[in-house]
Amino acid sequence: MADEHSQAPGESAANHPQPAQAGMDPRKRRLFILVAIVVVALLIVVAVIWWLIARQYEKTDDAYIDARITHLSPQIAGRVLHVYANDNLRVRAGQLLVDIDPADVRARYDQAQAQESQAEAQLAQTRAQIRVSEANYQQVRAMAVGAAAQAENAARDLKRYRDLRQTLPSAVADQQLDQVRTTAVNTAAQRDAAVKQAQAAQAQVDAVQTQVTGAEAQLKTAQAQLEQAHLNLSYAQIVAPTDGTVAQQSVAVGNYVQPGQELLAIVPLQLWITANYKETQLERMRPGQRVDIRIDAYPGVHFTGHVDSIQRGAGQAFSLLPAENATGNFVKVAQRVPVKILIDGPNDSRYVLGPGMSVYPSVHVR
Repeated sequence: MADEHSQAPGESAANHPQPAQAGMDPRKRRLFILVAIVVVALLIVVAVIWWLIARQYEKTDDAYIDARITHLSPQIAGRVLHVYANDNLRVRAGQLLVDIDPADVRARYDQAQAQESQAEAQLAQTRAQIRVSEANYQQVRAMAVGAAAQAENAARDLKRYRDLRQTLPSAVADQQLDQVRTTAVNTAAQRDAAVKQAQAAQAQVDAVQTQVTGAEAQLKTAQAQLEQAHLNLSYAQIVAPTDGTVAQQSVAVGNYVQPGQELLAIVPLQLWITANYKETQLERMRPGQRVDIRIDAYPGVHFTGHVDSIQRGAGQAFSLLPAENATGNFVKVAQRVPVKILIDGPNDSRYVLGPGMSVYPSVHVR
């Protein structure tokens, strides 16, 4: 049985058209290739331009504003009488900030003054004693000189009488010779006694001189105590050590404060940027190079600065627990090196800049 769907004999193949060959118009293909080449060329040009520009800068987002913050603490204990500071107040160096009750330190100051006066009086009295002792020594010494002269004269008389007695015995009676001998002995004893008195007077002068030295030392001690008391009295007034802005104030009137207790902090006007660059970015970086600065708080404002210095050592070398690469497994990581960048121009009061604010610096290295 013949298939009804089979082609009948003699039927033309033209009655069944074949599928058209798929393909793109050559003109469209050429246009597509041309566009692709142009796009690739533009991308290459953009990449080259970006590389030429980017190679002139070294950038990092690991940067922040830094400053040496001054923390103020009392050096004496006492109750706070007045507080002249306020949060975010602009202060100048020497400006009074806090008054502490000076009653205790003033009492110690008065006591130190009295001790100094007493020491001065004691020194004056001792110096007067040394003058008296020296005068007594000179007197006793003169007496010793006189006694020595009398003893020498009596000894010569005794020698003459003895010589005369030997030459002419009848010329000198025994009684007369005994008197001369007694006089010589007495004058010699008086001389020896005067010498002892002179030595004692000299020892007295030395002793008083030692007392003078001790009194002078006591006076110096009293003067040092008075100076310390005066210094403590000055500590009752806490003043700003530098120009800046008050921050973190924790003191109030009536507080009892102790030495070392932090009362407030002063953020100085001198600020800089600490930028932690990778060590691989430091090859062409030098002090004095210009820096473009973008601060997150003011994204539309352009700040400029310059590189001040580069720290000699990576940050991890100064950490509390530095890395021990000689132990355990070692994985090399590019270290960060702090770079100090100074902001050019005066501190504009329109922009509130302070430590810890995020910064994006770009250093011109070419």
